[in-house]
Amino acid sequence: MRIRNRYTFALLLACAVVSTASAVAQAPAQPAAATEKPLRDELALDYSYLHSNAPPGGCGCFNLNGGSATFAWALKPGGSFALVGDITADHAGSISSSGYSLTLSAYTVGARYRQHIGHSPLQPFGQVLVGLAHSSGSLVGGQSPAASNAGAAFAANLGGGLDLRASRRFSFRLIEADYLLTTFDNGANDHQNNLRLSTGVVLHF
Repeated sequence: MRIRNRYTFALLLACAVVSTASAVAQAPAQPAAATEKPLRDELALDYSYLHSNAPPGGCGCFNLNGGSATFAWALKPGGSFALVGDITADHAGSISSSGYSLTLSAYTVGARYRQHIGHSPLQPFGQVLVGLAHSSGSLVGGQSPAASNAGAAFAANLGGGLDLRASRRFSFRLIEADYLLTTFDNGANDHQNNLRLSTGVVLHF
């Protein structure tokens, strides 16, 4: 009887050890399966409003409307730093009483820093980009073009924005504000100060 009890105890102990080992082996796998792979890339599609002072020597300001597409590639999945490429195009059909038209495009690349605020869905960011700007329309075209370098001028884009995370794959760009500098010839200081405001949606990959 004592031997049988020992066998029974040994069997129960072995079952307990096997069950515990199985639970321990499965425990790390469950969080790993539940943890989603951090996202790396994002594409923002925005409406943009541009406030420009293209006339030299002050603010004979006018407004343009258009859109932009921005692609960001995180240097580290889920990290704060990303490489960014931005394409924006804005148009004004009639500038002041002159009736001139202008289409302004900018193609810039650079770096972005995104601040993560714990588990908050709000995600602010700042960025610095440089590249080229292109202009067309009756303001810079015609027989006597106002800007000899209208086809390609230096551009710099400095600013930031605030995103609202709606899901793992989707965010709203609540606001993005950028100082867009362009250097088209104007016969005076050869640079234009532009304020770009954007809002739209962001897709995460």
